[in-house]
Amino acid sequence: MAVRIVLADDHPLTRAGIAEFLRRENSLDLVGEAEDGVKAWEMIQDLKPDVALLDIRMPGMDGVSVAQKVKSEGLPTATIMLTSYDAQQYVMASLRAGARGFVLKTVSPKELTAAIATVSKGGLYLDPEVASVMGERDFDPEQLSAREREVLLLAAKGLSSKEVASRLFISERTVQTHLASIYDKLGSKNKTEALLLALKYGVVTLEELLEDEK
Repeated sequence: MAVRIVLADDHPLTRAGIAEFLRRENSLDLVGEAEDGVKAWEMIQDLKPDVALLDIRMPGMDGVSVAQKVKSEGLPTATIMLTSYDAQQYVMASLRAGARGFVLKTVSPKELTAAIATVSKGGLYLDPEVASVMGERDFDPEQLSAREREVLLLAAKGLSSKEVASRLFISERTVQTHLASIYDKLGSKNKTEALLLALKYGVVTLEELLEDEK
């Protein structure tokens, strides 16, 4: 059965090009196109597609906000962020919003097809340019202590060092020490790279990252 898709992008030429490709693929079924986030959200509610391809920056409602609403409403649609921007804050915001994929608009048709297939089956897909920060070295998840794992997961959910410290009943300086240790062990430069590496090596799962805080 073909994967049902809603496509949302406010640039007509970009949207038309992607839509043309999607229509040519027998394994894909483009069921709706939207020029802004509000229309995309309406279509997702009405059509309940398997996958929504969402431009991050759109008028009315951005793609991250749409993905967040999909997550909060518990809809079955898997969301993929489609963007010209590979800035770290977009990757982190997209993952926290529940997006299962992050794809740059420079992606090849083959890679876009792979992204759609992966997320439609419940997987996580990161554009090769984004995933490249993760490298290829081996890593044993046991190298991170249970406390370091807790700190990384809370930080990845958007909590500040002060908030993490309060949650874990430790000092803010201790949180910073743990983060420095995490970056060193994973070979990362910042929180986003650390999270991507942690996801790759199974230190944390996407489900844990997306789990609502109580």
